[in-house]
Amino acid sequence: MELELRHLRTVRAIADTGSLTKAAAALGLAQPALSAQLRRIEKALGGALFDRDHRGARTTPLGELVLERARVVLPAVSELQAEAVRFANADGALDRFRLGGTHGPLLGGLVDRMAAAHPAVPVSTCTSWSVSEIASQVIDGRLDFALIGTCGESPPPLADRLVWEVVGVDPVFVMLPESHPLADREELELAALAGQYWAHVPGDGCFADCFATACARAGFTPVSVYETDTASVVHLVQVGRAIGLCRATFPPAPGVVTRPLAGSPLTWRHLLGRHPHSPAADAAAEVAGLTRAAYAEAVSRSPRYARWLTAHPRFGAVP
Repeated sequence: MELELRHLRTVRAIADTGSLTKAAAALGLAQPALSAQLRRIEKALGGALFDRDHRGARTTPLGELVLERARVVLPAVSELQAEAVRFANADGALDRFRLGGTHGPLLGGLVDRMAAAHPAVPVSTCTSWSVSEIASQVIDGRLDFALIGTCGESPPPLADRLVWEVVGVDPVFVMLPESHPLADREELELAALAGQYWAHVPGDGCFADCFATACARAGFTPVSVYETDTASVVHLVQVGRAIGLCRATFPPAPGVVTRPLAGSPLTWRHLLGRHPHSPAADAAAEVAGLTRAAYAEAVSRSPRYARWLTAHPRFGAVP
């Protein structure tokens, strides 16, 4: 029998879980099938890879050698596969711009500026609530640039394989209906909103956990939190069913006011990402400049936020 990548994955799974039963579950195999496969692998390699007893499976010296090599080979092959897919999806020349983004206020502004700067070059977009999905499409060469957001200082997805630039840092504001008793205040304490229903858009980052933590520090647990699309968040606020959470650059909406939270307990970073070796790399500086211009325009649409920034210099555009 010749050793295959799936055999190395089997060895790694058994070592990582410390049990054939757990490894079989992780690999989607029946335990007898996994045991038979391990026996074939050990026969091909000339000795036992694991000592097994009622406490589980532990690597032998030979098993340690194989495991050490597997942990080098398997990531290298995965990287090779990803690079091959990315190369196959790239045409070798940037004859179009393919932008990916989450549902934020900057993507439309970036598309507008890129279309104006390159009227003969098509611009396409792909949106998703998942920043990991968008980043993976950049890795695969299906997208040239990713415009996403991350909560606080949390790292962007695939940070070791993509180049990320911080465009701007916003506090998270709250959206209130104009008729709300606190709507006339310039700034709100989070604790003053205890007992309210809340709404925000979904995502695969840590924002929901950070919001729950901020509320706990303010001495309360949210009554209920609706995760829904942006239009529905705005509607729930307009009809007085919920308090919305939004980035400070969120565009104005009829019947809604946005207000900062005292101490800015929640923050949001706008990031532009690309693959360092994609055909789009030569256009990176220009696209970053256009993205920053889109961010500046988003800030200017909210005079209240623009004034707030003068007193809070750690927020706003990042050069």
